Amino acid sequence: MCLRLRLLTLEGSVSSPFTRFSGSLTSFPFSVKPRIPIMADAGSVEALLQLVEKADGGVDSLDVASSIGVDHQVIVGAVKSLQSLGDVISAEQRSSKHWELTEEGTELAEQGSHEARVFSSVPPEGLPQSELMKLSFGKIGFSKAMSNKWIRVDKSHEGGPRIFRSVESIQDQVREKLLLVQRGAPLEEKDKNELKKRKLLAEVTVKSYWITRGSSFSTTLTKQETELTAEMIATGSWKDRKFKPYNFEAMGVAPDCGHLHPLMKVRTQFRQIFLEMGFSEMPTNNFIESSFWNFDSLFQPQQHPARDQHDTFFLSDPALAHDFPQDYLERVKRVHSEGGYGSQGYKYDWKIEEAQKNILRTHTTAVSARMLYKLAQQEKFTPVKYFSIDRVFRNETLDATHLAEFHQIEGVVADYGLTLGDLMGVLHQFFTKLGITKLRFKPAYNPYTEPSMEVFSYHEGLKKWVEVGNSGVFRPEMLLPMGLPEDVSVIAWGLSLERPTMIKYGINNIRELVGHKVNLQMVYDGPICRLDS
Repeated sequence: MCLRLRLLTLEGSVSSPFTRFSGSLTSFPFSVKPRIPIMADAGSVEALLQLVEKADGGVDSLDVASSIGVDHQVIVGAVKSLQSLGDVISAEQRSSKHWELTEEGTELAEQGSHEARVFSSVPPEGLPQSELMKLSFGKIGFSKAMSNKWIRVDKSHEGGPRIFRSVESIQDQVREKLLLVQRGAPLEEKDKNELKKRKLLAEVTVKSYWITRGSSFSTTLTKQETELTAEMIATGSWKDRKFKPYNFEAMGVAPDCGHLHPLMKVRTQFRQIFLEMGFSEMPTNNFIESSFWNFDSLFQPQQHPARDQHDTFFLSDPALAHDFPQDYLERVKRVHSEGGYGSQGYKYDWKIEEAQKNILRTHTTAVSARMLYKLAQQEKFTPVKYFSIDRVFRNETLDATHLAEFHQIEGVVADYGLTLGDLMGVLHQFFTKLGITKLRFKPAYNPYTEPSMEVFSYHEGLKKWVEVGNSGVFRPEMLLPMGLPEDVSVIAWGLSLERPTMIKYGINNIRELVGHKVNLQMVYDGPICRLDS
């Protein structure tokens, strides 16, 4: 990073305008700006200097503010301004605690306590309780006056409950204690706690400065220069000038830049990991897919619950797809309804009308099916490793870990003699690169993979194991109708993008990551990079 330094000022003798500091400058991860003190008017600064000059041991900033009749913050600003000029003054910060009336306490000190005002509001002939409760102090004062036995309630009165005085006169001790605090008189600890409990009294910490003369003290101030100009260098006048020092410890101004959503950061990291492992990215530009490629080609029967409307979004326009490879479609129909390739099939009446229905794809495995079919049409089989990361859609109930629209990561490896062990090894390698090492595999059922496994990762925030994906070895009933060789195995997995991101960023609710409830500040505050993988 290149820094333009307009002025450098440090202590010591000067022989050249470019040797005014000791030490070395290398590079800074921030821009350097001069310290800007709190502004103070010249009159306050002058009055402060005069008081410091007259005082032998020093003065307190609170006393200075009181003596010249200004707010204490004005004197604090004057102190900061003088400190920025060098050793004109020495200021030591001090703090003290004292008890102070709250806004309500000040009101009660002036007008009396709630209970005393209730007592005063009750005439000798009594007052309906409903009328008393309309007063601003009625509710609080009534309960306090009752506990003090200053008033009584006649519930049998013909006009409804009526309040009467129980004593002739009272002593408002609460008000007396509040007035003592105002005058600065000490109170017993018991009385302080009682007033504090009623939120009439609060302990306040006051910060002030003890100000003494500095080594360069003077009541006459010389204006410090903020820029080293070409004229000063040419004439040599810079030697007799005093320059305002730079504050090299100040934080620089945050650069204006764009911000990546955590989901996009993890997506980029997933993609990079796949590429490092030798995978090629599949085209996933079709959000709309036919039921044939989404379900039938994967050996998922047409009566499967996942194909119902409560799980899948169906399109009304265009409702049907018509372009299919006919010979492949016939082989898929046969393996579903009659069996084949060593399988007895599902033994049902497979219908083209169901396969034609257009849907929002429920998984990117539909893309994998298309790519494997394309691979099978090659004259000679070659091993491949494919991946994709894109959106899928399911008609699910929204909760802390489920959305109707989310991202799925798909990985497919096709080669000779692959086993479940190869799949587990690839998944472990993949997640370790991502920084997630706590994995579990659970046996599962999928219509198009056998054996099948669910993949779980431990979520530190939720304190439980969360499912992050599904995996397995594609069944022969899916692969052989495509035309792939019999000795070729295909391992595949589908992983969620949102849940690993939640685990990585410590987010407990998926709706805080995606959707209209996302807090954009979370996006701004996200780290530029992570060093935990």
